[in-house]
Amino acid sequence: MERQTTRSQNADSGLMGGVAGLIRNAFGLLMSRVELAALELAEIRANAARLAILFALGVIVAWFAVAYWSALIVYLSWPSLGWKILLIMALVATVVAIALFLYIQSLIKQGKFSMPATMEELRNDHDALS
Repeated sequence: MERQTTRSQNADSGLMGGVAGLIRNAFGLLMSRVELAALELAEIRANAARLAILFALGVIVAWFAVAYWSALIVYLSWPSLGWKILLIMALVATVVAIALFLYIQSLIKQGKFSMPATMEELRNDHDALS
C-alpha cells in the first residue's frame, strides 16, 4: 500500500512539476515578447518625436518663407500681370501641398511606425500554439 502511495505522489509531483515548468516557460516567453515590444515601441516613440519636432519647425519656417516670397513675387509682378499673379501663386501652393502630402504618405508606407520583429514573433507563437 505504501508503494502505491509513493508512486501516486511521484506521478502527481511529475505532473505538477511539468505543469509548473510549462507555466514558467510560458511566462518567460510572454516576458520576452513584452520586452521586445517595449524596445520597438521606444524606437517608434523616438522616431515619432523626432518627426513631430522636425515637422513643427518645418511648418514654421515654411510659412515665413512662403509669406515673404509670395509678397515679393506679387509686388514685383503686379504691374505686368495684375490679378493673374494671384492665380499663379495659388497653383504653385497647391502643387507644393500635394507634393508634401505624397512625401508624408511615402514615409508612412516605409513602415517607420510598425513593429516587424514583434509581429513576426507573435505570428510564430500563434503558429506554434495552434
